[in-house]
Amino acid sequence: MLILFLDLFYGSHNKSHLFSFHPPPSQSQPFHLAQASFVLEAFGTKFILDLELNHNLLSSDYVERDQGDGNGGSEQNMGAEHCYYHGRLRGEHRSWAALSTCHGLRSVQQDFNTVTRTQASTTFISLVFCRPLQVKPGQRTVTTETKYIELMVVNDHDLVQTTLMLALSLCFVIFKEQLNTRIVLVAMETWSLHNMVSVGDDPLVTLRDFMKYRKERIREHSDAVHLFSGRTFLNSKSGTAYVGGMCSLTRGGGVNEYANVGPMAITLCQTLGQNIGMMWNKQRASAGDCRCPDPWLGCIMEDTGYYLPRKFSRCSIDEYLRFLQEGGGSCLFNKPSKLLDPQECGNGFLEVGEECDCGSYLECSRSGGACCKKCTLTHDAMCSTGLCCRDCRYELRGSTCRGAVGDCDIPETCTGDSSECPHNVHKLNGYTCQTGQGRCYGGRCKTRDGQCLSVWGYNSADRFCYEKFNVEGSEKGNCGRDPGGHGWLPCQKLDVLCGFLMCTNLTSRPRFGEQQGEPTSLTVYHQSRYMDCRGGHAVLEDGSDLGYVEDGTPCGPNMMCLNRHCLAVNTFNLTLCPGSSPSRICSHHGTCSNEVRCICDADYTGKDCSHLCSPPGPSGTNIIIGSIAGAILVGAIVLGGTGWGFK
Repeated sequence: MLILFLDLFYGSHNKSHLFSFHPPPSQSQPFHLAQASFVLEAFGTKFILDLELNHNLLSSDYVERDQGDGNGGSEQNMGAEHCYYHGRLRGEHRSWAALSTCHGLRSVQQDFNTVTRTQASTTFISLVFCRPLQVKPGQRTVTTETKYIELMVVNDHDLVQTTLMLALSLCFVIFKEQLNTRIVLVAMETWSLHNMVSVGDDPLVTLRDFMKYRKERIREHSDAVHLFSGRTFLNSKSGTAYVGGMCSLTRGGGVNEYANVGPMAITLCQTLGQNIGMMWNKQRASAGDCRCPDPWLGCIMEDTGYYLPRKFSRCSIDEYLRFLQEGGGSCLFNKPSKLLDPQECGNGFLEVGEECDCGSYLECSRSGGACCKKCTLTHDAMCSTGLCCRDCRYELRGSTCRGAVGDCDIPETCTGDSSECPHNVHKLNGYTCQTGQGRCYGGRCKTRDGQCLSVWGYNSADRFCYEKFNVEGSEKGNCGRDPGGHGWLPCQKLDVLCGFLMCTNLTSRPRFGEQQGEPTSLTVYHQSRYMDCRGGHAVLEDGSDLGYVEDGTPCGPNMMCLNRHCLAVNTFNLTLCPGSSPSRICSHHGTCSNEVRCICDADYTGKDCSHLCSPPGPSGTNIIIGSIAGAILVGAIVLGGTGWGFK
């Protein structure tokens, strides 16, 4: 660990400030300047950090709750003091730094070549560094559009304002720089007297109980909730999470061990990575093709114990993009309305008194700067940024701003009077997809063929395989373990298509997960032909077994799987949208979304999509502006006719 002497910098640069000041007698809280600079001296060289308050870290509705009494706890909004900074090393535009001044100085910095983490008193700090990785360009909907993870954390009181927040800042930078995804903290809950769930040595049991607690007790909206525990898990890793669970109330979460800033930040990046569809290398059949480009520091989802790996591998990034392209993570495209006060021009969020906000100087230079100067629209500009803003003008109503990423997604279109693309939604569970072969569930099209291809590389086996073996209640075919975990449960005849997944063949190892037990590999003779029936247990880090048919998969006419039972589609509430009945959805002129709201076809409007509307064109706002301009022109002509016009 390298120890560096810290000096405050008072040069001529206009960002040179102290980070915080002791308040006057009339004030109870310190205040923290919006911008500041520090000089670090090491190796005979001065390193200057230019920093600003990180307004993208906390949401404006961010709350902290102390669950000491176990009965709802005391809650307070934390908008009073914001003391978390980020920025860069001066002269190194690809560097970054994350720093807290809440209780003295604590920081993490990174330059182009090195990674360092900081534990600091008010005089000394120690460092570690890392470098961003460019995200591969691709579809606008999943790569260039910024994603937002609204995160809630539950933790022990000792880390509330120090280590945890700094670890979050570091993970925030990694996700922003490498995945074009911002992490926004929406709430923090503290268990100050006793744990609200049993936290044991087994991280999977703790995760299961914690997700139950989240569903039943946590009120705040979030995309994921993560627990930080002082318990050391009996596991080779410092945390675990449900793979692909982001946006799910029952699977959107993880558990993490306490540690120093750097290791805890990387653990959080790993568990959040699992939530957005990333696998550990050993759980990926193509791991040999995904060797980390940095053998010295390693990559974040590596299995080997590298200290502070600094980036995601290409395979991890591709898995995230695939997760989004297949309909996962739909909640990540919904931008929080605003971030933690105080309001500030340049944070990228439109706030009271601002006409526009294209972000920092660098962000404005990339997009929106021609339309927005100092948070004021330039002459004749309607907007500066957003998926529905082009050349400083609103896109026409009906223009697609976020295309569908699959059969189960719904494209979003511009309203004509806003620069922002509407809320991201997908089809309600139960819609048919892939020409009637599958059903939508959680925004994805579920089929047995698709699952077999994804996990084992071959199509699903004949129905007869499911009917013959899944009623046995053996390792060769079943509907899961018995409650004691010692035997196998036979499927009821109606549920055989929702049990053990049967494919026509298997690869030598699953494409995802780790194979457990002996695979089922049988050939049967039925109706004058031989049929191959193959299956195996492919277990993920979170304990999920991909060897069973997924929820939402069709199991008969108007039937879908749920918890290894075959249920009628009407159980999934497909007809809850206005203007809907079992035979008619949204008056036949729209699609029912996962928010139980009708998304109308282009020519229809209304809550139930029953009203015809005018063809796409300028919005009412545009028409009003045009009318005002016309009135001004007429007035000018009249004034000119009476001698008051300009020459």
